[in-house]
Amino acid sequence: MKTVYLGLSGDIIHPGIINIIKEASKHGEVIVGLLTDSAIASHKRLPYLTWEQRFNVVENIKGVCKVVPQEEWSYIPNLKKYKPNAIIHGDDWKSGHLSKEREEVIALMKEMGGQVIEIPYTKGVNSSALNEAMRSLGTTPDIRLKTLRRLIQIKKPIRIMEAHSGISALIIENIEVEKKDGVHSFDGIWSSSLTDSASKGKPDIEAVDLTTRLLDLANILECTTKPIIFDGDTGGKPEHFVFTVRTLERNGISAVIIEDKIGLKKNSLFGTEVNQELASIEEFSEKLSAGKRAQVTKDFMIIARLESLIAGMPVSDALERARAYVTAGADGIMIHSKEKSGDDIKEFCQKFRAEYTGIPIILVPTTYNHFTEEELTSWGATIIIYANHMLRSSYPAMKNTAESILTNERSLEADKLCMSIQEIIELIPGGK
Repeated sequence: MKTVYLGLSGDIIHPGIINIIKEASKHGEVIVGLLTDSAIASHKRLPYLTWEQRFNVVENIKGVCKVVPQEEWSYIPNLKKYKPNAIIHGDDWKSGHLSKEREEVIALMKEMGGQVIEIPYTKGVNSSALNEAMRSLGTTPDIRLKTLRRLIQIKKPIRIMEAHSGISALIIENIEVEKKDGVHSFDGIWSSSLTDSASKGKPDIEAVDLTTRLLDLANILECTTKPIIFDGDTGGKPEHFVFTVRTLERNGISAVIIEDKIGLKKNSLFGTEVNQELASIEEFSEKLSAGKRAQVTKDFMIIARLESLIAGMPVSDALERARAYVTAGADGIMIHSKEKSGDDIKEFCQKFRAEYTGIPIILVPTTYNHFTEEELTSWGATIIIYANHMLRSSYPAMKNTAESILTNERSLEADKLCMSIQEIIELIPGGK
């Protein structure tokens, strides 16, 4: 029998998928190349279902003879490996970012003496609309909780953006930019204590009750599906941190980050003087261990934030602390610095990564923001957090609008600074 290759994500099975499988089976035995999570996430969002779940669905579809993993977005490696007599695809790849892939496939199949079968894209089926519909259904705490660990296994870097309100979180949930290598989007949300407090016009003090933070975070949880990393400041006393871990885990938060400094809270990037007092390694390690013992699932993550470089200590001190915190159970290490050169961060990342290949490194490139994600990843970074940009950009936008109205004594000139009411309504799930 001749074989026909069909590449699928298999995350959403709709009539168009069934149609193309039926058509493929007319030309031979159908081999489905099921894209892995990493192959999909490199160009699109993380799939809703795991590869194993998608495999179980696709292998039971009538007409499918064999399901194999497609490890890359490109069809080329699997076509060379399985040497099918034909490949089948919808004609929608004639334009857009898949057109280059189409040209490469046609050239290879010609070289192998194979056939490229193109069928009309099924009318009335819009995968993007289906994705949007699924996203509007929301998620569950259990599913959201697991998402960050899934991302860490398959994607680098993981982009996390700060949100301080429901509307800022909706932007992060929906914004996409199509580039040559696929669709770029944010993978998750950073719940910052600084921007949460500042958005209310209040100082960033650790005395804010966890319950109050969670009430505000509820607005974000209700309108988004992406994983959330929670800024836990120092974590408080170990017994307080235990309560925090259990509460966050129960609400579906994927991770908490706590820092190893003590004393009166002051933002790490404020001022130029060395003014941070570090907790002892033993004390902070015990807090981490207490948190790990308290969590119920294996999916929740506790990440240790190192303040050594902020406090003027050498990279060697940060490395010593990182080793101890990993031993204590930390699921990841965040390293922070206010040096614009980024040299200290790079040195730490490279030395830590040489010792620990599998422990995630989290970077917050607020001061050394001239480095690209690709460069930071080459140092060993796993997660990149843009920690305060949504709040910082919102203030000047609102200020300019207010000044325009005062200056012109009307709002006409401010219209160009504002989105329409219709756009706001359409952005909000269920608002139409």
